[in-house]
Amino acid sequence: MPLYWNLLRHVPSLQIVLHRAVWCAILVAAWLTLRQGRGWLREILAQPRLAGMLAMSGVLIAGNWSLYVWAVNNGHVVETSLGYFINPLLNVVIGVAFLRERLSPPQWVAVVLAACGVLWLTFNYGSFPWIALCLAVSFALYGLIRKFAAVEAVQGLGVENLFVFGPAVLALAWFEWRGGGGFFNLGWGGWTDVLLVLGGALTAIPLICFAYAVRRVPLTAIGLLQYIGPTLQLLLGVFFFGEAFGTDRAAGFAFIWAGLVVFAVDGYVQARRRIVAQQA
Repeated sequence: MPLYWNLLRHVPSLQIVLHRAVWCAILVAAWLTLRQGRGWLREILAQPRLAGMLAMSGVLIAGNWSLYVWAVNNGHVVETSLGYFINPLLNVVIGVAFLRERLSPPQWVAVVLAACGVLWLTFNYGSFPWIALCLAVSFALYGLIRKFAAVEAVQGLGVENLFVFGPAVLALAWFEWRGGGGFFNLGWGGWTDVLLVLGGALTAIPLICFAYAVRRVPLTAIGLLQYIGPTLQLLLGVFFFGEAFGTDRAAGFAFIWAGLVVFAVDGYVQARRRIVAQQA
């Protein structure tokens, strides 16, 4: 994703996010209408509590998108990767606090190590890692709401995007009317417009996969594969975008990586024990 959004760095970040929301809503709504007819939306709106939960999740993910795209296009790719390194461990804390899931001693060690890493970055790197923490918290809360929202993954994504669709369209129309819009105006032989539209699909596919997963497994186990994404983002930030990664920042990341290793090893051991117990 950082490579993709970097292709659109000539478009203001807010407009990228607005287009992302609009085209994601259109693509998902079209797919649901083809599969289920027009009743998919009425089915959810008839349940006010569920509709309210999806409105909240829509606001959370829109805020997460906005911060992420702005950060990537303003030289903070490494810090965005930190946010997504923290997120799986934050899922563990939320699982304990809200879902009464229990942590093993190694998992507590992992959480403490990650917390030490964040504190180190805060006090030794010279600035509070607010981008990373906001990304981690917003996506963790999004996952929590989607876990409790009893709705099929694609249908939920379609509804939560429709809640932000109207404001996004109005904002884009205002930008275009003022002559500062990124659609039809910024050249590349029309490739800018194509990339803005395809950004909707790039948004929808990972969120659909995430929504399917978060309903089927405990939040304390959801995060292992999530480590791949931030690792790639970190490597891109350092080696492609040329962002600084000195010893102070490396030390903070080392604490977080140590926590992730402890958490991953404990998860593997617990999974092996369950398999052995089932076979016995």
